[in-house]
Amino acid sequence: MEGAVLVAVSVLLGFLVLLGLLLAAGVGWRPKNAPEETMGRSCTEEQAVNGEVTERLSGPKKKLQARPRKEKAQQHTFTHQLLAATLKAHSGNITCLDFSSNGKYLASCSDDRTVRIWSTKDFLEREHKSLRANVELDHATHVRFSPDSRAFITCLANGETIRVFKMTKKEDGSFSFSAAPEDFPKRHKAPIINIGIAETGKFIMTASSDTNIFVWDLKGEVLSNINTNQMNNAYAAVSPCGRFVASCGFTPDVKVWEVCFSKSGDFTEVARAFDLKGHSAGVCSFSFSNDSRRMATVSKDGTWKFWDTDVEYKSSRTPTCYSLVNVRCLSHAELHSHRMLEWLPSPAAPTSQCTVPARVSRRKSFAMSMERRLPTWLLM
Repeated sequence: MEGAVLVAVSVLLGFLVLLGLLLAAGVGWRPKNAPEETMGRSCTEEQAVNGEVTERLSGPKKKLQARPRKEKAQQHTFTHQLLAATLKAHSGNITCLDFSSNGKYLASCSDDRTVRIWSTKDFLEREHKSLRANVELDHATHVRFSPDSRAFITCLANGETIRVFKMTKKEDGSFSFSAAPEDFPKRHKAPIINIGIAETGKFIMTASSDTNIFVWDLKGEVLSNINTNQMNNAYAAVSPCGRFVASCGFTPDVKVWEVCFSKSGDFTEVARAFDLKGHSAGVCSFSFSNDSRRMATVSKDGTWKFWDTDVEYKSSRTPTCYSLVNVRCLSHAELHSHRMLEWLPSPAAPTSQCTVPARVSRRKSFAMSMERRLPTWLLM
């Protein structure tokens, strides 16, 4: 009898202990599919106990709402009484401009690997459409139209050479562009500072920042290599008449050569024509007049000079300097930054924000680059 009582008491105690363990484990247990009201009530109670929970849950939302918007890049607000249009299409900085010889088109190249061709008749219109030529695997630093306005050449930034593009007119009046199968061979060992095509269409000129100028035929063969002996070249150009090539640099003079051809049109030689001497410091830039009979030079000595170059240089006659202008408003560093001096009618456009030198059209207009835009002036 006593044994049966002990067994019953043991079973009862075991049952009570097991029940206590089950009750203790069930305090923190919650069903998986608990009602939202229970979840919300539990969260509300927890918020009441610890106020930091509310801040932790709602804090990120407040920060996302207060996040500032990105500001757009500031646009130029340049105005001028002669401003005809501002041409926008490039996505990169514009590196060079050039008008066609017939005045109908303006070419612009950019580091976005494109060349844009604009129609000058649209300058006064509200919309300015352009045709795009892609520069594969490189970008152009210079662009020049051919004399017949049916092609243009570009200088490649990484290749340091010339690529020719042909322009084919379509039935709808637009153009298609096709690059030549091969670029010109690389001959320059320093960056190219300028290129040019003779108005006669007989040769192409490229000049680099060392002392080399190359004269090419239209097929990419080198006709002549000119060593300017000026320590370094600051600028070089082909005259509008297509006869001369000139350069300036570290020395205080401008050197001019004549590219000679026979009566049958064959290349013969590059002969030294004359020098423009008179500055007391290095010449930064120069420009020919449209008829190639006058030249203007600007030097680090703070002066401009105008020259009569219509001389019989083969008879040992030298050009005459008939005007001297002191440029006191510009420092030597600012003069040196003017890589190109254009023969512009007055009034000239302000150049405080100009990043690419002006190019003049025969139809009384000229264009200048201001980073990614092309302000265009109409000369009345």
